This record gives sequence, C-alpha cells and structure tokens, in this order.
Amino acid sequence: MKLENNKGTRDFAPEDKILRNEVASRLTRVFELYGYSPLETPIIERYELLAAKAGAGEDSDALKEIFKLTDQGERKLGLKFEQTLSFARFIGMNPTLKMPFKRYEIGPVFRDGPIKLGRYRQFWQCDVDVVGCKDISVDAEILMLALDAFKALELDSFIEVNNRKLLKGIIEFAGIKPGMADSVIISIDKLSKIGRSGVKKELEEKEIEDEKIDKLLNAFDVKGSNDEKLSQLKAMITSDVGKEGLKELEELFSYIDDKGVVFNVSLARGLGYYTGTIFEGFMRKGEITSSICGGGRYDKMIQGLLGNNREYPCIGISFGLDVISDVMRLAKKQSKRTVAQVYVIPIKTTKECFAICKELRGSGIAVDMDFSGKGISRNLDYVNALRIQYAIIVGARELEEKKVKLKDMESGKEETVSVKDVIKKIR
Repeated sequence: MKLENNKGTRDFAPEDKILRNEVASRLTRVFELYGYSPLETPIIERYELLAAKAGAGEDSDALKEIFKLTDQGERKLGLKFEQTLSFARFIGMNPTLKMPFKRYEIGPVFRDGPIKLGRYRQFWQCDVDVVGCKDISVDAEILMLALDAFKALELDSFIEVNNRKLLKGIIEFAGIKPGMADSVIISIDKLSKIGRSGVKKELEEKEIEDEKIDKLLNAFDVKGSNDEKLSQLKAMITSDVGKEGLKELEELFSYIDDKGVVFNVSLARGLGYYTGTIFEGFMRKGEITSSICGGGRYDKMIQGLLGNNREYPCIGISFGLDVISDVMRLAKKQSKRTVAQVYVIPIKTTKECFAICKELRGSGIAVDMDFSGKGISRNLDYVNALRIQYAIIVGARELEEKKVKLKDMESGKEETVSVKDVIKKIR
C-alpha cells in the first residue's frame, strides 16, 4: 500500500500545528474581547440541511462540492462545508435562547473543490456570528473585530465591503429580471477569477442580452474613495432595493473611518443566503491571493429553514485558519518546532532532574528532558535543531551548589543560577 494523503488534505507536523494553535489562540482572544462565547457543532449534518434552499443556494459552487455520506440506516448525510448552516440549525433547535446571541466556533469543514495554495478540501474556519439584531451598527462591530484580528495576527490586510441589496439594484438598473438576480450574482462573484470576458460568457449562456450585460459590467467600473463611489452609484440606481443597499453602506461607513475598509462594488460572495452587507479580507501583498476571511448579513436563512414567520436577523464573519497559517508561515512569522521552553540535560542526575522539571512545570514553564544519556554536545545539537531557547545542564557540581547551568541558545550565554532564578528569567 502506498502511504499518501488524500488530495487536498494535509498532516501538520508539530512546527506547523504550533503555528495553527497560535493563530486560533489569537483569534479566540479577539472574539472573546468582543463578547462572543464558544459553540461546537458536529462535522456531519443531514444532507437536506446542507442542501436547503434557504442555505447556500441551488446554483452555488459550495453545494456542488459537498462530500456526501450515507449511514447504515440509509440516511443521506454530508460533511459540513461551512459553520453557518450548523449555527442556524442550533438556533432553530433552541428557541428559548436570549437574543442577541453571539457565538464563535473554530473547527474543520470540507469541500470537494479545486485545490491551490491556501485552498484545501479539509480546512478550518474560525467563525463569529450574532443573531437577533438587524441594526447596521452590528455590521460595523463585525468589521471592527476583523480589523482587530488582523492587528492581533500582525497581518497587512484590508477588507472589501459591498451590499447584496445594491447588487440587486445594479442588476435591475441593467434591465435584467429580478428573478435572475441570484444566478447573476454567482457569475459576478467570479469577476476576479475569470475576468470580465469570462463573466460575460457565463451571462450570455444564461441568455442575457449583450446590451444588458455591458450595462451591468460597466456599473462596476466606478472609481474613487468609498464616498465617491457611493455618490456615483446614487446617480445611477433608481430601484428601492438598490437605494436601501446604498443607504446601509453609507451608514456602515459612518461608523468606520479606516483605510483598511474598501468599498468594492463588484464583490458578490457566491452563497445564496446573504441579504445585505457582505465583505472579504485579503492580504495587501504576498503569494496568497485567496481571501483570508469573509462573511455578511443573512437575515432570512434561519426563518427559511424553520418555515415560520419569526425573524432571525444574523451577521457573521469567517476567518480561514489554513490560509492565515500559510500566510504567516511564508512570512516566517513563527519558527518554533516544539512547545518546550527549556530542555534539561542530566549528567548522571536523572532522578534529581525530575524534581527540577517538576518545579519548573509548577511555575508554568514547558519543560522537556533527555532520557537517553547522549551527552552535552549531542543534546545541545538537539536543542538547537528544535529551536528551544534554553538548555539546563545538571551535573554533580551543580547539585552540590544547589544550582543549575542555564544556557541561552540564542545568545550563547551560560550562567550558573538557582532554579528560582531560572523561573524568574523565563516566566
């Protein structure tokens, strides 16, 4: 048998997993600073939930990329391709939850789609969502959270913002029937991937006249600052839905005066459940051009899934753990190969070193120790290879003095100190 990973999946060696844990930890810290609490849902969902019309939409790529399963009872199941539908199900199953309800969830999702750097078939999403508030100020808070997350991760990133209502207004402005809006938006979403000519070809295949296609695509050519783009579109858009989208964007930008938030009129996001504000985050430069986060407002999804008249206004954002980790790895932002902060090298003092390790661990310091007795030189080579910052050498002389020899592997400096002094220095 040939040993290999399934296409689009990866193993994570300790060096990579340490980095991923650090990304998740920093994001979790930001999420909780904004008052979001953790939630966990299964990776397996009923297929009818994943394929619901109120969800991604019948024509979305995500729906086509579901990994389908059947259990022993012949029930149709699937691996979840995002966290949002599971969140919506949870809300629907728990009608007594106090609103607004804010949660975050970090875990794996699966899509049987094309693969490239930053895009895989098993990947982790770090989501925050709030349900129960339709005010645009909540949309602004989500964007502020994203900007703070970029700072916490030390990423040179920006967020593109648009509004689904505005897109529908532009589609109506072009003379295209409102009933085709969702299908047209899926094509618009591919502008950055297949270009204007590719999108035009797709729209022609949907039997839309050339004149209407050109009018639609020309509307995306507005230039200037966020305010200047809004002003140009106000002169163009006449439909009520389009005007509502413009008004929401204007209010959103009144909360956020940040160069990291850019109005992109052609931003569409392919999932069918979005109803208002939408956004995606990107790196300003580097090898990875895929979005590192994305989300938006989906006010009708839960109501549609439940089939009742109760309103569940929602908005959320998802950060891609895999793509962010790849960005940080390529930028060499982290190089730890082990969680150990200290490596203890006993020189025929193994029993005594157990007590030293216990004292260090009791002070919150991560410690590893040599059990092979391979000597100082080979052990220091090992410590260097794992990029552990400190080595502690303990021989008979050190025990007699009730001290240890502490070596800083970065500076090369050695000193003989007490264990308590080691704790003060490292902690």
